[in-house]
Amino acid sequence: AEDNGFNAMVAQDELADAIPGVQVDVAMNGRIAVEMVQANRYDVILMDLQMPEMSGYDATKAIRSLPGDTSRVPIIAMTANVLKEEVERCKEAGMDGYVPKPFTREELMGALTAALA
Repeated sequence: AEDNGFNAMVAQDELADAIPGVQVDVAMNGRIAVEMVQANRYDVILMDLQMPEMSGYDATKAIRSLPGDTSRVPIIAMTANVLKEEVERCKEAGMDGYVPKPFTREELMGALTAALA
């Protein structure tokens, strides 16, 4: 879930290069992300925090309140704000990991590996 088209493209390209055959869907805000999670099965969600209509925090809380296994999909925060308070707020919202923006492929893959373990 990323409202910035360039950032979404960078993440999509990094994932495609690092994971052959990966399928990436992009939600332009948190509300759309929640709708997509309700309609599809995802292995992991990369969630921007500051988005229009619904923030990444609120989208994560909404996903965590969904019934069944859907509520347990790993969610990794992606944001430029790397303050300790921000990381804590991500955990409190129910996120499983954190990647600072801009990110390296190693940071992204490390967060994915940890969240999927």
